[in-house]
Amino acid sequence: MFGYSRQSYYKHVEENDFAGQALNELIIQSVRAYRQRMPRIGSRKLYVLIQREFGSQPKFPGRDKFLDLLSEQGLLLRIKRRRHYKTTDSNHPFKRYPNLIRDRVFSAPNQAWASDITYVETTDGVCYLSLITDLYSRKIVGWALGTTLQTIYCQRALEMALETLHAPEDSKGLIHHSDRGCQYCSYGYVNGLKSHGIEISMTESGDPLENAVAERVNGIIKSEWLYGVKIKDYADCYERVSQAVMAYNNLRPHMSLDYQTPTEVHDFGAVPVR
Repeated sequence: MFGYSRQSYYKHVEENDFAGQALNELIIQSVRAYRQRMPRIGSRKLYVLIQREFGSQPKFPGRDKFLDLLSEQGLLLRIKRRRHYKTTDSNHPFKRYPNLIRDRVFSAPNQAWASDITYVETTDGVCYLSLITDLYSRKIVGWALGTTLQTIYCQRALEMALETLHAPEDSKGLIHHSDRGCQYCSYGYVNGLKSHGIEISMTESGDPLENAVAERVNGIIKSEWLYGVKIKDYADCYERVSQAVMAYNNLRPHMSLDYQTPTEVHDFGAVPVR
């Protein structure tokens, strides 16, 4: 009647879907804003964040169309290869401790912390990042950045973590888990743990799976915020790490936390689905 076949009519509607196009523009703007704070966040988690903002809209795209939209805008991530630096020296005379967290399931924050060290490349040289992560909430509770692998930086991360506790006695019985590197086995670090009544746990086989949460968090911070960008020097690296930890704790949803953030689970009592 109007000169349209059914096929040409639907094509006309699709080509003139102004509401859908406007929504897509808003989605892209929001994606770019998230990528400024979390440059290498994965598409699945990004989709969850965007869905929270625009999921009630009738034209909201499914996940496949969302990925197509990112691809059209050049917003899909590319995986790059990295160099590796050794951060663990287990050849030392200090006492090793048994693994106390194997097969343990933790039911609240501050029952167990996992520590690890990773490296960050800068134009001026390599920096070393010490992180302490709560095993229940996955929140980074302490961190320190150094230009060497000296124990002092691990101690600074521990001091920061202890400051997050509500009261000094909250550290009694808390488990501190790490690899068997010389920093964590050193007299100074071990005595610091013992002075706060913290139980000491370490990996036994050298298998990264024995410290999987800490390894995973290190990897997230590096791959999503620090890798593939040009970092000038220690000061630049410190600022980037500070922003990364803030975004990781407060903005980035975790699949293992039912897409909640570590801060929501750790500080506000949200219950993750395990």
